[in-house]
Amino acid sequence: MVSTALASTLARRNIHYGWVVVAATFLTMLVTAGAMGAPGVLIKPLQDEFGWETSQISSALAIRLILFGFMGPFAAAFMNYFGVRKVIVFALALIGAGFVGSLFMMTLWQLLLLWGIVVGFGTGLTAMVLAATVSSRWFTKHRGLVVGMLSASSATGQLVFLPLMAELTERYGWRSTVFFVCAMIMVAALAVLAFMRDRPADLNLPSFGETQVTPPPASTSLGVALMTPITVLREISKTSTFWILFATFFICGLSTNGLIQTHFVTLCGDFGIVPVAAASVLAVMGIFDFFGTIGSGWLSDRFDNRWLLFWYYGLRGLSLLYLPFSDFSFYGLSIFAVFYGLDWIATVPPTVKIAADRFGPEKVGLVFGWVFAGHQLGAATAAYGAGLSRTELSSYLPAFFVAGAFCLLASILAITLKKSGLSSPAPATAH
Repeated sequence: MVSTALASTLARRNIHYGWVVVAATFLTMLVTAGAMGAPGVLIKPLQDEFGWETSQISSALAIRLILFGFMGPFAAAFMNYFGVRKVIVFALALIGAGFVGSLFMMTLWQLLLLWGIVVGFGTGLTAMVLAATVSSRWFTKHRGLVVGMLSASSATGQLVFLPLMAELTERYGWRSTVFFVCAMIMVAALAVLAFMRDRPADLNLPSFGETQVTPPPASTSLGVALMTPITVLREISKTSTFWILFATFFICGLSTNGLIQTHFVTLCGDFGIVPVAAASVLAVMGIFDFFGTIGSGWLSDRFDNRWLLFWYYGLRGLSLLYLPFSDFSFYGLSIFAVFYGLDWIATVPPTVKIAADRFGPEKVGLVFGWVFAGHQLGAATAAYGAGLSRTELSSYLPAFFVAGAFCLLASILAITLKKSGLSSPAPATAH
């Protein structure tokens, strides 16, 4: 296989193959996140062609976000049973099928089926749980940094492709954007087939930071694998840590991809800003998010993650409360893009770190899967609620005030986490 030969070549140069796995995972999450973000520039074209209301289209996007979240714990179980590589390839094929099918849709129920259910299942298999699984399997040292990098790819993919997709939609129609998404999915699938391996032991390697090869765990039946997420949920639901992480991540989803990713382009259109320009603002957010989230991963290896979450949620809440008063001018939106972008998904590394420290590295994929389900419930709430606000009140702005206020609540919840059970910050010299 290509991966075996490449691993031998890298080993002679003292480079761990885990970084290749990170690169393949980065590309996968970048592409699937781009697929998740695509409907944000397609709401208006779908309204124009089919006559659907914002709230109707938003209902399909809300279904997708719910499935995207609730597939997380089971995605971790599938990865443990079938292997990461097979699950990713299947997920990419499912997402591609959903988008190809949408080229021929004519009625609302077909949108609900294809962009709601099919794409929701597919993207759910490659959600943030994939980042938690890959980082915990392949890295002991620099695990927080790896989570930050992969989290950045997911958030950045939701934003940086939007200007191009908006331009394609404006010039050639919304179906051209669908073709673009399918092409990206094919490239990612080829990279995964060539370079992805399930565990370091597949290449007779220790995880990065270890000296001994860790053998894969004993295999279990599919039934046991599918019941494991339920068993883990029953166990962790008895702890306050889980519910605080769940609640804060609900608010995280409420204030990010459910609101900004889904409705920002249409919101700007209400203030006379064309889709390409609005999508460019989102791309700027994506660029700043890339550095902000990687920086968050670096910080999560060194500082108290509860206080990191306090600052992230607090600053995000203030930026959302500022947006309605920005007058949607160039300078106002630029200020918002910088501060909000740095914080877009910086909450992921400290949340994963707290989950791993409190519940252990073996369970972190499943635990974070359930926490991420809360994220997507919040995202679905915002996706539908903001669309309903625009339909019933002719304005998105109430949704932004609500999201900002909830972020301030999340910052307070974060510091209520007990410090006992959390790992002590590692000294800087260890890195």
